[in-house]
Amino acid sequence: MEPLTRVDGRAIPLGLKNVDTDIIIPAKWLKTISREGLGAGAFEALRAEPGNVFDDPAYKGAPILIAGDNYGCGSSREHAAWAMLDLGIRVVIAPSFSDIHSGNAVDRLLEVAREGLAITVDLEAQTVTTPYQDRFAFEIDPFRKHCLLNGLDEVGLTMARGEAIGGFEAARTAAQPWLMRGTATA
Repeated sequence: MEPLTRVDGRAIPLGLKNVDTDIIIPAKWLKTISREGLGAGAFEALRAEPGNVFDDPAYKGAPILIAGDNYGCGSSREHAAWAMLDLGIRVVIAPSFSDIHSGNAVDRLLEVAREGLAITVDLEAQTVTTPYQDRFAFEIDPFRKHCLLNGLDEVGLTMARGEAIGGFEAARTAAQPWLMRGTATA
């Protein structure tokens, strides 16, 4: 995962409410453990409709998606996040992530996105700004912010603790060598 500090660019004005993970990436795409190529299946049902925002040239390459209430509901699947990243979406802004102020902010951001103007999401400053000098603050869990800023997913977090894990394994092997009988050593 790449670190995320700031994202500038046009936004896709989806604005739909209750977009669930089945809409984000249909179940037929869940047969892979690879993150590559899932963008082709992202929002497949919506993209099948003529005139959809995902295939509109005005939003090609837009790194921000502005959605409606309850975005990402449904069953948990990491493939949904992977599909959006593979599609090029780095940030999703939706009212369900915060309070009523954010709902009003999303309405304003939808207007700006429909005008085709760039929006800036600054994770470090925890702000979303527009060329009209609109400035919206947002809250994020400090641990999630740390992970995003440092490009750490679950695997990255585990790998960052490699030295501590290796030390634990060495100490356990020394203290309880019978646990390691019959196992291959590196």
